[in-house]
Amino acid sequence: MNKHPLRHLRCALAALLLTLLGACSSLLPKPPVPPAFYLIDAAPLVAPVATGAPLPPAAPPAQPPITLPHTLIVSGPLSAAGVDSPRILYLRQPHQLLYFAHSEWVDTPARMLAPLLVKAIDGAATWRAVVGAPSAASGDLRLETTLLRLQQDFTSTPSQVRFTLRATLLDAGSRRVLAWREFDARVAAPSEDAAGGVAAANRAVRQVLTELGAFTADTARGLPATAAPPAAVPTTR
Repeated sequence: MNKHPLRHLRCALAALLLTLLGACSSLLPKPPVPPAFYLIDAAPLVAPVATGAPLPPAAPPAQPPITLPHTLIVSGPLSAAGVDSPRILYLRQPHQLLYFAHSEWVDTPARMLAPLLVKAIDGAATWRAVVGAPSAASGDLRLETTLLRLQQDFTSTPSQVRFTLRATLLDAGSRRVLAWREFDARVAAPSEDAAGGVAAANRAVRQVLTELGAFTADTARGLPATAAPPAAVPTTR
C-alpha cells in the first residue's frame, strides 16, 4: 500500500489549519494601547554635565525674600471650559480643541497646580503663613486663580504650549479686590508629540508660577500690616 498520498493529505490539512488560524487571529480585535500618564510638577530641569566638561558658572546669590506680616489663603484653582479634564489638549486649527488619544495627565491640571501655587508663593516671600484651601485656618488675604488655557498649538512650527492663568488677590474679610493679573506663557515644544508638549507645559507653568509669586508678594508689600496674633499665655495650675 502506498502511504505517500496519505502523508501529503496530512501535510495539506496541517497547512490549511495554520492558514485558518492565522486568518482568525488577524480578525480578532487588537488590545488597546495603554495610555501614558504625565505630571505637572514644574520641577527645574537639570542638564547633565559631560565628563571632563567645565563646570557651569556659579549662580549669583539669591536676594533675601520679602518679609510680609500677612496670612495668605490660596484657593484651589478653578478651570475654564475644556481644561477641567485629565485629557491633554491640542489644536491644529483655531478654535478647534482635540485630545491626544493615548496620553493623559494623572489628574486635572487645576488639581496638580494647587500645591504648586502654595509652594511658589511661599518661596517668593516670607509670609506669616501661606495656607492652601480648604483649611480651617483664617487669613487676612486670599488668592483666587482660574486656569484659562493649557494646550499645545500645532498651527506653528515648532508647536507651542500656551498656559494662561488669571490671579485675583482679595481682602479676605471684605472680599474687596486688591489686585488682579492675567499671566500668559508660550513655550516651544522640543518634539511634535504629547511628550514634547508636556515638557513645554512644565516650563510654561514654572515661568508663570515665578511671576505669580513676585506679583503676590509685591502687591501684599504695599498693604498695611495686620495685627499680629496674640502670644500664647502659659496656663497655671
